[in-house]
Amino acid sequence: MSGSNPAARLQQLFEGRRLTPTQRRIAHWMVRRAGDVPFLSSVELAELAGVSQPSVTRFAVALGFDGYPALRKHLREVAPAGPGPGGGDDTYNEYQQAVLGEIENLRHLADLLADPAPVERAGRMLAASRPLPVLGLRAASSQARGFGYFAAKVHPDVRVLDEGGSMLHDRIDAARRAGATALICFALPRHPKEVVDALGYAREQGLAVVSVADSAFAPVAKFSDLLIPAAVGTGLAFDTACAPMLLGRVLLEAMCDDLPDAQARLEEFDARAVARGLFVE
Repeated sequence: MSGSNPAARLQQLFEGRRLTPTQRRIAHWMVRRAGDVPFLSSVELAELAGVSQPSVTRFAVALGFDGYPALRKHLREVAPAGPGPGGGDDTYNEYQQAVLGEIENLRHLADLLADPAPVERAGRMLAASRPLPVLGLRAASSQARGFGYFAAKVHPDVRVLDEGGSMLHDRIDAARRAGATALICFALPRHPKEVVDALGYAREQGLAVVSVADSAFAPVAKFSDLLIPAAVGTGLAFDTACAPMLLGRVLLEAMCDDLPDAQARLEEFDARAVARGLFVE
């Protein structure tokens, strides 16, 4: 594993592994606390992930190590020199630490985007879908609405699905009957069961699923044809989602690249906005 990004190194360690749901949960928390993991005991990691200590041991063995101590030794050997547990500076207050945590999440995202192929593939899938359903419930609803607002400026038929309930499957059915071939989902913790059920249903109906989630091991991964992770910040009482929001804009850019009339649509909107006096100049 190369590079100085702890989360990216862990992602590489897990790639191609057939992990159980419990092991995916451990992997998720290891990525989320990548800077701390080389210094955590198996008991501490188990408590963090909400699993048993033997599960952590079995997870390490599944990755090819003799046990958790061997895994932790490996992580310490490949970790860059720097601060130990917490990785922070006590001179920063909790608000500053939350901001710095989000900056680190954005750095992780920048490293991930060094390979543009997944985003470009997602852009092609989303641009080709007519209509384009955009799913996001509860904490992710604002991400779905934001994506849908801008996507509607360049895509001819965007349908935001930001409310659950018995109508959700009906709206997926309607989009599929109208010709939809793909759906984009924003999935953030805590993950509603309804989102997982909706994606399973969408796949059954033949829709390809592109997901933006907080981790490659999020519950929606099983039902995603393409998942691109973007971590959330956990330093405040409520999670912050700067990286998922930015990734959504990146996907919009990729989608525009595959919509030949995107620029013309934007120019037409600008002309109408000027004529109507929509914005204060």
